[in-house]
Amino acid sequence: MSLLKSMLSVSALTMLSRITGLLRDMLVSAQFGASGVRDAFEVAFQLPNMLRRLFAEGAFSQAFVPLLAGVKAKEGEAATRALVNKVASVQLVALIVVTVLGMLIAPALIWLSAARFTAAQNVLASELLRIMFPYLLFVSLVALAGGVLNVYRHFAIPAITPVLLNVATIFGATVLAQHLAWGIHGLAWGVLLGGVLQLLLQIYPLKKRGLLPKWQWSPKDEGVKKVLTGIVPALLGVSVAQVSLLINTNYAASFGEGAVSWLKTADRLMELPLALLGVALGTVLIPSLSKAASTQSENEYQQLLDWGLRLAVLLGVPAAVGLAMQGGAIATVLFQRGAFTAADAGQTHWAIAAYSVGIVALIAVKILAPGFYARQDIRTPVRVAMVALLATQLFNLMLVTLVFPSAQRHAALALGTSLGAVVNATLLLLLLTKKGHYQAQAGWAMFVLKVVVAAAAMGVSLYLLARPAAFWANSTEWARLSRLLWELGVAALAYFVSLSVMGFRLRDFKR
Repeated sequence: MSLLKSMLSVSALTMLSRITGLLRDMLVSAQFGASGVRDAFEVAFQLPNMLRRLFAEGAFSQAFVPLLAGVKAKEGEAATRALVNKVASVQLVALIVVTVLGMLIAPALIWLSAARFTAAQNVLASELLRIMFPYLLFVSLVALAGGVLNVYRHFAIPAITPVLLNVATIFGATVLAQHLAWGIHGLAWGVLLGGVLQLLLQIYPLKKRGLLPKWQWSPKDEGVKKVLTGIVPALLGVSVAQVSLLINTNYAASFGEGAVSWLKTADRLMELPLALLGVALGTVLIPSLSKAASTQSENEYQQLLDWGLRLAVLLGVPAAVGLAMQGGAIATVLFQRGAFTAADAGQTHWAIAAYSVGIVALIAVKILAPGFYARQDIRTPVRVAMVALLATQLFNLMLVTLVFPSAQRHAALALGTSLGAVVNATLLLLLLTKKGHYQAQAGWAMFVLKVVVAAAAMGVSLYLLARPAAFWANSTEWARLSRLLWELGVAALAYFVSLSVMGFRLRDFKR
């Protein structure tokens, strides 16, 4: 299967995940609105989710997947299976320790995440965190399984796995919440159920391919040591992003009730193109980049990076334009019902527009950072991430205090994150070029010009089709949905027809 088909396959399955995720968020918003109770859940869920990115998709995957791909290419199947067994055994023990510790110190973790919470919110968030913390154990083992399957170029199961979390959370919100004293606890139990289901889904495909891990305790094994050695700098790098998220949550919690929920809702909308493009591209690129690096195929390595960056620009730019111009309509159609008011949708739009500034950069980071990981160079992206963290917080301070009005300070945090991503992507690109790992292929200037012209056509079509705010506030749900789909459909058509007229063909991206 070509890389383009693999990427599109992963994107399609990820789209299913994001659709169910949006349905989940719609139900949660309708039931709990942008309230103090919802804020407590968001902060509590953020912690195991944050640690998941540290121990699962983040530091662990960055250290494990390139090494496993290299072992498979050089040493064969037996060595690959042995490494999987040994790493899985060590990971399981570490996760049990972290999970138990996290449940014991839950109140302290909540205080660190949202020091401005009320006493009642602190108690509620601590209860929710204790319910959800074991989710970290299950989802981290899921990440191990997904990494193994991706190395063997089996992308479907890892891509569709997140759907189970969304379905379980919907079950928690609509069924379990009806039988608990606090409805929000149903969401927490749904998250835990989702983690269990995700892990169960991995068992059959691993067993079928003879890759199901077996207990093999060998913490001093050379391969395990390499993974652990790689995790330390990777952990620092991923921690930088999570520290930034923690600071932003504390900021938002101090802005008053609802600010955390507005920011989190916008963040989830922004993650739709990020997951469909950045995560999908990173998933299919890392095994191929690792193989090219381990076999010293420098030309193939550079072409892979160039291919990924062009797709990031091609698809990231229209996503940014669409969210910037239609963010308010999207927030209204998806979330404005029940306890989530028109005012909440308006505040969410501010954050969506601010996040849209950094979409292309955020996608590019998902491509450029693996360029270093494939060479088992984790320290360089860590240093860049630290610089980006400092830049993000400086942007936040300036934007919150000097630029944005008090009512929209949460959007200042979103814009600071976007600008920090631009710094991150720019530095990664410059360093890859400086080290001789990447050289832009011919035709970039004309390619960017075509994308800009097509994006302008898309923006003009959205401007001409725009309806007044009164339409979105007062129309029926069906009228709003049909109008939004019409406007976005016409805009997408304008973008791709413009590209086609200028000579763009999708087959040019086949690898």
